Amino acid sequence: MHVAVLDRERCHPKKCNHECQYYCPPVRSGTPTIEFPDPNSQPVINEPLCIGCGICVHRCPFGAIKIITLPDELNKDLSHQYGLNSFRLYSLPIPLKGKVSAILGQNALGKSTTLKILSGVIVPNFGNYEEKPSRENVVRRFAGSVLGDYFRDLYDGNHVAVLKDQNVDLIPRVTSGTIGEILKRDDPQGKFDEIVSSLGLSESLDKDVSYCSGGELQKLAVGRALMKDGDIYLFDETTSYLDISERLRVARLIQELSASKIVFVVEHDLAIMDWMADNAHIVYGQPGAYGIISEPRTSNKAINSFLEGYLREENVRIRNYAISFQKKSSKRDATGIDLSSWSDLKVNLGNFRLNVSAGSLKNSHVVGVLGRNALGKSTFAKVLAGVIKDYEGILSNPVRISYKPQYISTDYDGTVLSLFHSVLKQDMENAFVRNEIIHPLDIESLYDENVQDLSGGELQRMSICLTLSRDADLYILDEPSAHLDSAYRMLAAKVIKRVMENNKKGALVIDHDVYFIDLISDELMIFTGMQGVEGNTFGPMPMTQGMNTFLKEIEITFRRDALTMRPRINKPNSRLDKEQKESGNYYYAE
Repeated sequence: MHVAVLDRERCHPKKCNHECQYYCPPVRSGTPTIEFPDPNSQPVINEPLCIGCGICVHRCPFGAIKIITLPDELNKDLSHQYGLNSFRLYSLPIPLKGKVSAILGQNALGKSTTLKILSGVIVPNFGNYEEKPSRENVVRRFAGSVLGDYFRDLYDGNHVAVLKDQNVDLIPRVTSGTIGEILKRDDPQGKFDEIVSSLGLSESLDKDVSYCSGGELQKLAVGRALMKDGDIYLFDETTSYLDISERLRVARLIQELSASKIVFVVEHDLAIMDWMADNAHIVYGQPGAYGIISEPRTSNKAINSFLEGYLREENVRIRNYAISFQKKSSKRDATGIDLSSWSDLKVNLGNFRLNVSAGSLKNSHVVGVLGRNALGKSTFAKVLAGVIKDYEGILSNPVRISYKPQYISTDYDGTVLSLFHSVLKQDMENAFVRNEIIHPLDIESLYDENVQDLSGGELQRMSICLTLSRDADLYILDEPSAHLDSAYRMLAAKVIKRVMENNKKGALVIDHDVYFIDLISDELMIFTGMQGVEGNTFGPMPMTQGMNTFLKEIEITFRRDALTMRPRINKPNSRLDKEQKESGNYYYAE
């Protein structure tokens, strides 16, 4: 079955003079598939008449129309549809008490919609979008099943659902006060001291939310959710802005909560999700068009299937390529020509002091940077990029640098395409840029969007693309995985690595996602010290030495999955965890 899907936010009928309608061929009844009820309205797509010719897609200048092929039998499991020719969600995950259930998949496939349905914020309409959805109909539809009992208890008020939203950066817009004041307002159970201690928020209690970092806002959102007395907890992205030690801290709290509650999480950090979740549902489909929720798998099997791009039980390919990890990452060649080198550096920023040990960056190599927040990683990147010029020491071999900062500006008033033309100019026609950077990151689909209207993930992809497309010798990327879903994180790592190897360039990449760093890095720099007071660096050094240094500090060990070779965090005090710590081999027992 061919289905035409309309993105109503992108449709501008007045600007294009209804071109999509004029180029839609009459089918069977002599009536075009695309019609306009009145001259100024958005189009209405007659699905039974649509043959999927794709002409309207090519004629729409705003990318508002998609033609997709959808199996007829999926209509039987349609859970929710937003409107005519709009996004559809198929199936729902199964609630399980005493376990952490994860939802894994790309952005724009309905993960947040699913959590809102499970929390009662959205009542599923089963495709009948023209009538107001009925809670009674939901209970009746799922009668005799786990979901039937779940929704009956939820709608009757016997169970209380607590939803932690993904958009923590919006907190200052909807609430005011200090972190301590906000948490005390949401403390019906008197858990303030316990939650503050567990999340490490003691030093931030007097900080106004208007001046909080992303990590502080994330922990505030998690803390507010944990303080509420609920039976069902739904966490939408808990690791954004947090370093790996803070991610593990939050993951432990969620695991403890699941002992007596129903818990769902949406998570893009696969290492943390694997460590935290007991089982996982994979969501696949066409982003912005439809999403299908698979049957539950153990978290290990779900991640392996996701990386392979193939769901064997459903016999469905969700991606046309597999994501693979190198078995011997510790043996990677660390030779090359120095692009940039430095002596011991000292940087003073107010009450913070950064001490950088001498080192260098080589061509065709990617140096990954790991460390807790507030230890000077971004400060060092700014020194290399020339943003910070006040430091002690010598920075040698000045080279052309392309720099992507941690926080991306959206001041540009115009479309993505016009921004690319103004920044890249003739390089827009470079075949390597088009085929190896712009196309893999799917930037063409954003060309007609205004930069200020982009989502966090879209803005990140655009920024990575612009950084890599510039003609430079050294590329510095600060947290490129932030806001990207799991698939785009792995894809971005592949693109960055390929650009460095093919063009004989060098890169310094700061990130908190260990999967991302493991995929991309030839060497590592490690930052240690006292957060907000003093930072010290080690390296660049070989992968094994760097990972051992970093993992020993945060007291966790890694092993490789036998099937995919991906990193996996050992359970604390497990046999393998104890053996690796005793041997000093925190990074993979080869």
